[in-house]
Amino acid sequence: MKTIKTLSICLLVLFSACKDGKETKYSPDSIGAINSLAVVMDNELWQGEVGDKVREYFAAPVVGLTMEEPLYTINYMPPSVFSGRIRHTRSVLYVTKDDTNTVMIKDDVYARPQKVAVIKGTNVQEIKKNIDEKAGEIIKAFKGLEITEAQKRFKRSLNKQQVLKEKFGITLDIPSAYRVSKQVDNFVWIDRQVPKGEMSIVVYAMPEDYFKSDSTFVRDIITMRDSIGAEYIPGSDVAGKKNHMVSEPNLSPHVFPTEIDGKKAAEVRGLWEMSDYPMGGSYITYIINDKENKRKLVVEGFIFAPATQKRDNMFELEAIIKTAKFQ
Repeated sequence: MKTIKTLSICLLVLFSACKDGKETKYSPDSIGAINSLAVVMDNELWQGEVGDKVREYFAAPVVGLTMEEPLYTINYMPPSVFSGRIRHTRSVLYVTKDDTNTVMIKDDVYARPQKVAVIKGTNVQEIKKNIDEKAGEIIKAFKGLEITEAQKRFKRSLNKQQVLKEKFGITLDIPSAYRVSKQVDNFVWIDRQVPKGEMSIVVYAMPEDYFKSDSTFVRDIITMRDSIGAEYIPGSDVAGKKNHMVSEPNLSPHVFPTEIDGKKAAEVRGLWEMSDYPMGGSYITYIINDKENKRKLVVEGFIFAPATQKRDNMFELEAIIKTAKFQ
């Protein structure tokens, strides 16, 4: 308990210094794999209801993957271990029983860039309530940091081709490992090899009025994807039958509102497969409302890598697409 109180005092002192703009000491670079999270709390809390509540949110399955994978790879540690270089972990969730009942999210406490979320309560029920109320906000903060970190990493070596700028008037920060594999008037396919498969990004435009109403939006998305797959994303001929990419017919995609480069957009996550052939994977599609050019611009990432985990691959595709800039 003494260790927890001491760490709490240190955190508060550091937070106050950062808030007042008086923190001038050198901040080391943060560390950690993409989508890893250090969870710091007393072992009694971790083994009980509080730990279950943390896992409910921060280890929840990522939507739109072919196998169940957690939102974050959690590295649990008691407060006594949270010292030295481990404090430089990029995303930190610190949970403790305390005299106060509060939730804080602070930047660059021990390293840069870094997010440290602190959840406190005077008892287990208060802590659980705080997690229920603030987990979404904390996850959003962590994800924003992880997206930025992923973008920073692949910006070290970027693909120099200008095909997207020439055809669609946009730029994407795409790592140099990707290559343009197909380009026609209204379709560009860029891909890279990964163990046991490949990752792809495709870009195309649809008419501004393609989506007629909210009530048919999901159905229209599936129709759009399947028509593009039939025209541009073929598979192998099997027994004289041609096959192509289609949306997984038995599962509706997950659709979320978002923005890309300040433009309203829809984020779509789901599964794809090949018609008449046992091949499939995950996709993430952004349908961007590009009013200036009177079109819906579609940027999609998808992966084929059977029997492998895909969370971090799909996260990379998301991070790439979110660098989109309209010229």
